[in-house]
Amino acid sequence: MPQTNALWSAQAHMPTVLSNPQTVIVEGDGAYITTADGDRLLDAAGGLWYANIGHGRDEIAQAAAEQIRTLETWHIFGRYVNEPALELANKIATLAPFDDAKVIFTSGGSDSVDLALKLARRHQQLQGQPEKLTVVSRQDGYHGLHAYGTSVAGLSFNSDGFGPGTLIPETLLVDQWDIDAAERTIREHGGEKIAAFIAEPVMGVGGLVPPPAGYFERIKELAKEFGFLVIADEVVTAFGRLGTWTASERFNLEPDMITFAKGITSGYLPLGGVIVAPSVSSQFYAGNDAPIFHQGLTYSGHATVAAVALKNLEIIERENLLGRVRELEPVLVEELEQLRHHPGVKDVRHIGLMGGVDLADGVSGLDVVAVLEGRGVHLRNLPNNILQISPPFIVTAEEIRTIVRGIRDALDTVHGR
Repeated sequence: MPQTNALWSAQAHMPTVLSNPQTVIVEGDGAYITTADGDRLLDAAGGLWYANIGHGRDEIAQAAAEQIRTLETWHIFGRYVNEPALELANKIATLAPFDDAKVIFTSGGSDSVDLALKLARRHQQLQGQPEKLTVVSRQDGYHGLHAYGTSVAGLSFNSDGFGPGTLIPETLLVDQWDIDAAERTIREHGGEKIAAFIAEPVMGVGGLVPPPAGYFERIKELAKEFGFLVIADEVVTAFGRLGTWTASERFNLEPDMITFAKGITSGYLPLGGVIVAPSVSSQFYAGNDAPIFHQGLTYSGHATVAAVALKNLEIIERENLLGRVRELEPVLVEELEQLRHHPGVKDVRHIGLMGGVDLADGVSGLDVVAVLEGRGVHLRNLPNNILQISPPFIVTAEEIRTIVRGIRDALDTVHGR
């Protein structure tokens, strides 16, 4: 029997999706996308935070085609590797904010979180501390939607509906703003039971929230006191979003692990991974009786994906896109601050090339986005009614002004109804 639309968008209310015309994106070029209806839109969201170098780069396509013609891939199992995966891991290690970094590849961000949290528990077991099972995360935090990421999520709309409690029970949520409250929760739970603390250096889905002053410094002190690991979830921020290779570098986090995805390929192909510090990796590299971390993924270190990632990093370096982000940051700050006192706005937040507009009660972000799209700008409304601004690094200062002017005009329209 023929079907008109078999595609299930699993992060959506499908009756609503199917009761409205769907927007089909058919082309991307630089900082712009084009719909099947011919509308050309400025991509102010950078896709789902991934389009760092922009859309439609022909040299990325050439790198993929060349690798496929040579060797599409070979798995990273046992003594077998492939050259692009080796080269990419070595390149990422040079960009890490700590020495002697090791890299384990995955297929995306949720994979990476799952791997990092399993590795944290395995690490504690090897340290002779089997009681250290709990993973601490922050309210409003987002860590993907695999079982572990769902369990440590601080956003109830992503974790409700899968039975009582969490899929993995040994988890603990702490306050995302008040470090004193977070510390109290950790101590009341028992810091000696904690395997790791995971946090986005800048909250993404939770509302574009930079870290409160002193927050991570206190977390590092607690980690040292109780012997738990610190994991920076940089699926959104790694590879340039804050004008540095990692947010950990900008905030001097010194984590034990960094998860990454999106920006490593700018979305051209799916890839993720975990950068592991010697505090964790060294025990797996020493001696004939060294343990094995059993985490074999078919597409870990996929040769074609790695070749694309290498070309992506080459472009970022060659075009000095990290410097460009640093140059554009004050432009975004200046423009967004002009929205702060708009009656349709509750708050604005910004850091690097990331901005969030927290809308006032009664103002529909979906309506704002719809009006804005009608004026040539694509923006994303997060589930907590916050507008996400994270354009490609190649965006111009004038295009940033266009984005914010468009938001202001759309707010005037929606708020005035």
